[in-house]
Amino acid sequence: MLEIEMTRFKSILLTTLSMVVLLPALHAQEEGVWRHYDIDAVPIHGARSIKEIGVKETKLDSIVLKEGISLSMADILAFNTPIFVKSYGRATLSTVSFRGTSPSHTQVSWNGMKLNNPMLGMTDFSMIPAYFIDDASLLHGTSSVNETGGGLGGAVKLSTRPTQTEGFALQYIQGIGSFNTFDEFLRLTYGNKRWQLSTRVVHSYSANDFEYRNHDKKENIYDENMNIIGQYYPIERNRSGSFKDFHILQEAYYNTRRGSRIGLNAWYIDSNRELPMLTVDHGADTEFDNRQREHTFRGVITWDHLHSDWKVGAKAGYVNTRLAYDYKRDLGNGIMAHMTSSRSRVNTLYAQGDGEYCIGSKWLFNASLSAHQHFVYSRDKNIILQQGNKGIVGYNQARIELSGSLSAKWRPTEYLGISAVLREELFGTELSPLIPALFIDGRLSKRGNVIAKASISRNYRYPSLNDLYFLPGGNPNLRSESGWSYDAGISFSVGNRESFSLSGSATWFDSYINDWIIWLPTTKGFFSPRNVKDVHAYGVEIDASTDIRLNDNLHLRVDGNYSWTPSINCGEKISDADRSVGKQLPYVPRHTANISGRLSWHRWTFLYKWCYYSERFTMSSNDLSLTGKLPPYFMSNISLERTVSLKWADLSLKGSVNNLFNEEYLSVLSRPMPGINFEIFIGITPRWR
Repeated sequence: MLEIEMTRFKSILLTTLSMVVLLPALHAQEEGVWRHYDIDAVPIHGARSIKEIGVKETKLDSIVLKEGISLSMADILAFNTPIFVKSYGRATLSTVSFRGTSPSHTQVSWNGMKLNNPMLGMTDFSMIPAYFIDDASLLHGTSSVNETGGGLGGAVKLSTRPTQTEGFALQYIQGIGSFNTFDEFLRLTYGNKRWQLSTRVVHSYSANDFEYRNHDKKENIYDENMNIIGQYYPIERNRSGSFKDFHILQEAYYNTRRGSRIGLNAWYIDSNRELPMLTVDHGADTEFDNRQREHTFRGVITWDHLHSDWKVGAKAGYVNTRLAYDYKRDLGNGIMAHMTSSRSRVNTLYAQGDGEYCIGSKWLFNASLSAHQHFVYSRDKNIILQQGNKGIVGYNQARIELSGSLSAKWRPTEYLGISAVLREELFGTELSPLIPALFIDGRLSKRGNVIAKASISRNYRYPSLNDLYFLPGGNPNLRSESGWSYDAGISFSVGNRESFSLSGSATWFDSYINDWIIWLPTTKGFFSPRNVKDVHAYGVEIDASTDIRLNDNLHLRVDGNYSWTPSINCGEKISDADRSVGKQLPYVPRHTANISGRLSWHRWTFLYKWCYYSERFTMSSNDLSLTGKLPPYFMSNISLERTVSLKWADLSLKGSVNNLFNEEYLSVLSRPMPGINFEIFIGITPRWR
C-alpha cells in the first residue's frame, strides 16, 4: 500500500514543485502592487462581555475553518476541541461524545435552528462541510442552558455571516487526492452598502478504495508439503466505500441602514454514499449493495433590529429531509434480494423570537422562545407488523418542541459578574420541570487577566421519536433523562498584540445523569430502549494558546487541548450477569488531546495537527478480550500553502499529507480507516477591479 501511495505522492509532489517554481515567477510580474508603510502600534484594550459571565465557551478561529476547507466539521472538531469524534470511516456517520455523554446529549444548531435528527436525536457531522461555516463555537456542560435545553454534555453552535463584499467576487478551489478523491469549492459573492449576496457550492467524490491491514483476519503460510509454517494479517482494499456529496448554500442579507437587517439562508444536500464492508466480511463486494442516500433542504429567514440599549430578533425556518437506506445481497443465483429498504421523511417547521435589554453597563436581560414542529414518517418496505387487523409499516408521528428562557446578567463591578437563567421546555404534551442555571465569575487579578468561573445547572433530555415509536422495539413509557451539572475553572491571558500572547484555562466539571436510555435485547428477538443507567461523568478540560511574532515576517501560533473524562455507570444491575456497573461507558475515551501549530513566513504557511485518543471499550462490561477494546491511537496531519497576489487574481497552492506516520487504527470496531494519504489544492480568486 505504501509503495502505491508513494508513487501517487511523487506525481503530486512534482506538480506542487512546478507550481512553487512558477508562483514566484508570477509574483515577479507584479508592478506597483505592494507598498510598505510604517505605522505606530495602537494598544487595544477589551472588556469582558456581560453575555459571557461564567460561560465556558470554545470558539473556533475562522482561520481553522479556512484551513480545513476540504474537511467536514467532524474533522475540525477532532483536531481543535477536547471532545471525542466517533467516526465510522471516511464520509460515513461521525458523532461526538461531549464530556463523556452520548451523541444525543449534544445539541447542535445552525443559525439558531436545531440540526439534531428528531428520529435519532443526534447529528451526523460528516454531513456538514467546514466551507459552509463562518462561526463555530462549543458551549460546555452548564453553559449550553443559555442557548437550549437537552445538552447534557454541551452544545455546538454553527452559523454563517455576511462577507461585507464591495462589488463582485469569486473563489474557486480544486482539490485532488488519494483514492481518486476530487473536491471542488466555489463561492460567488456580490455586495454593496445594503445587499450582501453569496452562493457557495461543494462537490466531493471519491472511490474511497484505500488499502489497509486487516487485523480481524489471518492468512496461513504453507510450505511445499502444505504444512502451516506461519500466519500474517492480509492487506485488503476498502470495499463498497465510494461517495458523492453535493452541497449548495444560498445567502442573502439586506441592511435597511435603520438598525434592521434581514437575512435568508438556504442549504441543499444531495448525498449518495456506499457503506463500507466490515473487516470481518468475507464475501465479495459484488455480493452486496449497502447504500445510503439523503436529500435535505434547510432554510432560515432572520430579522434583527438593533437599538442603543435593546435588541429584538425573529427567525423562521423549514427543514425537509428524505433518507433512503438499502441493503441488498446476492442469494447465490446472481439475483440481488432486498434485505432492507428503509425510507424516512422528516419535515420540521421552526420559529423563534428573542429580545435583549440592557440598563447601563451593569444589567442585561434576555428573553427567548423557540418552537420546532416535527412531522416524521418512517417505514421499511420489507417489514410489515400486524397489530389487530391493521398493518403497520414503520411509524408516522408528529411532535412539537417548545423552549423558552429568561435570563438576567449583573456585573456590579469589573471584578464580579452573576448570571441566572430559567428555562422551560415542552415536548409534545409533556412539560419539563423548571430548568435553572446559575453562573458567577470574578477577576482575581488584572495582571494576567486571571478570572475564576463557576456554574451549576439542571437539565433534561426527552427521548427521540425512534426511542418512543420505532417498530419493533419503541418504548412509549420511557422517562426523560435528567441531571445536574457543575463547573468550576480559571483562565488567564498575558502578553501583547504586537509580539507575544499566551492564554489558557482549566475547568473541572461534574455531572450526574439519571434514567440514561439504552437499547437492550429482548426475549422477542429485537432491541428495545429502557431507562437503566445512572451515569456519573466528571473530569478536567485544559486548553492553551500562544501567539509569537518572531519578526515582521515570521509568525508562530500553537493551540492545544486536553481532557480527562471518566464516565461511569453507577446504576443498578439489570441482571446477575450484568458487569457494567462501575465501568467506563463504551466508546468514551478517558483521555483526549490535540495540538496544532501554524508557522507563517511571508506568503508561506506550514501547518501541523496532532490528536490523540486513549483506548475505548466496545462493551459495557469493559471486557479486555481482543474485540472488547480498541487500542489508543494518534493522528498527525501536515500541510504547506503558498499564496501569491497578482494584479488580476490571488492564487494559492496547498499540499496536505494526512495520517503522516501511516498509523493503523480503528475508531469503531471492524470499520477500516485509511493510512497515509495526500491531497493538493489549487485556488484562484480573480480581481474584478
